Amino acid sequence: MKLDIFSETQKKDCEKNGGFSQILKETLEQAEEADKVGFDCWWQVEHHCSTDFSNSSCPEMILQAIASRTKRLRVGHSGILVPFKINHPLRAAERVAFLDQISEGRVEVGLAKSGGKEWETFSVEEEEAAENLEEATFLMADAWTKTPFSWKSDRWEVGDRDVLPKVFQTPHPRIWHTCSSPNSFKKAGELGVGVLGTTLFSPISYVSDMLKGYRDAINECKNQATRIINNEAGIFTFVHVRDSEKEAIQSGAPRSALWYVSSAPRVFNVPREVWYDAIRSQTNPRSSSPSYQVLDEAEKPGENKISDSNPVISLLEREFAGEEISNEEIYETLKDLDSVIIGDVKTCKRKIEAFYEAGVDRLLCLVQMGEIPHDQVLETIRVIGKELVPYFSNKQ
Repeated sequence: MKLDIFSETQKKDCEKNGGFSQILKETLEQAEEADKVGFDCWWQVEHHCSTDFSNSSCPEMILQAIASRTKRLRVGHSGILVPFKINHPLRAAERVAFLDQISEGRVEVGLAKSGGKEWETFSVEEEEAAENLEEATFLMADAWTKTPFSWKSDRWEVGDRDVLPKVFQTPHPRIWHTCSSPNSFKKAGELGVGVLGTTLFSPISYVSDMLKGYRDAINECKNQATRIINNEAGIFTFVHVRDSEKEAIQSGAPRSALWYVSSAPRVFNVPREVWYDAIRSQTNPRSSSPSYQVLDEAEKPGENKISDSNPVISLLEREFAGEEISNEEIYETLKDLDSVIIGDVKTCKRKIEAFYEAGVDRLLCLVQMGEIPHDQVLETIRVIGKELVPYFSNKQ
């Protein structure tokens, strides 16, 4: 199993802590360290108008900067927002090809539907986004490999064109879909592309069930969208590994992970219950795709939910209500979650093993999150590189 880095280029209260120029500098230093200690790939999100939650509105640019400062670290989109109104797939294909040339073939290409406030910003409908994702997958592979290239669909038509530059990799970089539901995992398998998923405080069993559906679908793939099958699965989660449990808690990682999960529905203005259903790992909500349509009105904290029977959900509601909660208390609530990898080396190694046993090929480690100081982020990258990257890279 490969260990990767997942990045939002994130810092809580960014403007009070040096602003974007500072966090950009820190992000590049972290990427250089990840390259040195053996991480396989750096995955960069694309988000727009998302406040401190993510400063990664132009992932292709920061990935170019990372590629120019590293030697072996792969650079990945997780992922390009593919609704035509956000990124026309031909333009996305050109940018990826340029990055693949600059990095000499180190690019991984994740594609995403987006949702919530981003759909509202660019006037995208939910059904439209799903259709665009499938079409973009086919279109980009054609643009990279066909000369001349032409396209005809209900959304776009063009005659013979020579799309340049072509990609460095042969036949083209691997394509992935970012997925959050059984339907999206299955669809990725049907198209022959990899999956990038998340836990966000839900148990590993929540994603392992969806991974089974993905494996079944890709084994029966009859509608391959690309020139090469990518049958790998990557899952992103919170990771902060230190020599001792005390150091991990004092880093601010527990409160940062809580802030991340609590902030996501607020930033994208989608129902918090989508996250809560996943945390409860209920059967019925997983049977269909959750809706990421934007809410008419922003949600407000509710007194009735603060005492939820699920302690993690209660914790999230308390944070949402503005309560100050110590890292120690948050850690005590989160430490038994198999999907939250915060603690000493022994504890974190055991938790990562569970992802491996669930069939995860790549663990995307979110290490730069919330309020964790830059020096503490660098330290966890070093500890993971020394203690865990070699072990999991050699597992059979």
